[in-house]
This record gives sequence, structure tokens and C-alpha cells, in this order.
Amino acid sequence: TMEGQIDKLDFLMQSLIKMSRLETGTFTLHMEEARLADTVAQAMSTGWARAEAKGIALAADCDSRITVQHDPKWTAEAFGNILDNAIKYTPSGGSVSVSVRPWQFYTRVDITDTGIGIPEEHYNDVFQRFYRAPEAAAQEGVGLGLYLANGIVTRQKGYISVKSKPGQGTTFSVYLLS
Repeated sequence: TMEGQIDKLDFLMQSLIKMSRLETGTFTLHMEEARLADTVAQAMSTGWARAEAKGIALAADCDSRITVQHDPKWTAEAFGNILDNAIKYTPSGGSVSVSVRPWQFYTRVDITDTGIGIPEEHYNDVFQRFYRAPEAAAQEGVGLGLYLANGIVTRQKGYISVKSKPGQGTTFSVYLLS
């Protein structure tokens, strides 16, 4: 029990440190032209065990030739935060998928789940620091994951949008400059 609580405290401290670095501008990006498939794989690697334990199918569709100018480490962190929520709020037997599609000016990364969904009036709220929806209160978390993901993506001149239907699932679309 103590070890579990120590892990939770460590996670909270790391999240607060990342948030502080983001807000104070001491957050440094190392932009490079890199394969998006590798970044997606890195992000997904942190969620495999939890998805498997919940019986959630985890899949990705990303052409290995797609490259974009991004910071692979921090972008994987952003994708990982979105994936973490997708797995957390998807019931057993559901699915979470990542789909990457190049557009003219942006490359779009859709992270889609079959989870509890988000009411439309809360689309902007989910990106606020420490925001926790009433429906999400039963799950562990501190409300920093999407805030950090949004900060990381916007500092790379990208953006995140959300579409959801309560009870049917959510898609977070991350747009990175091509």
C-alpha cells in the first residue's frame, strides 16, 4: 500500500514540475524532423499493460514514412497523456486507437476511445489546469494530463481539438505542422 502511495506522490510531483516548467518558460523543445510512428509507439508503450489489464484493445494506424517537425520526447508525453485518459475512461472490453493522417499543412493524429465521453459544454474545460469532470471523479488523476498535452502541442505551433458523445466515446485530434 505504501509503495502504491509513493508512486502516486511521485507521479503528482513529476506532473507539477512539468506544469511549472511549462508555465515559467523553462520548458525547452528540441525540434527535429522525425518519424511520427516512433513517437506514437513510444507513447503507446506506457499504456499497454493497463489496457491489457482492463481488456481494452489498443491499436495504431500510422505509415512509418510519415515525418513531421516535432520534439519526439515531449510529443510522446502529450500523446501518452491523452492515451492515459482514453484507457482510464474506457470500460473493460472497449477500444482505444491512434490514427495518423497527413493533411496539406498539418498532420492529424486522432486518439479515439469507446469511453464515457465528454459533454460538449466541457470541451474547453478538459484542457484547464486541475479540471476534473464530475463523471471522472471516481477515477484516479489530478487534472493535469490534458493541460500539459495542450501546452506541449501549442508550443510546437500545433493544436488539439475534441469531439465526443457521452456514453459512446471521444476523439482527441492533435494537429502538428507538416
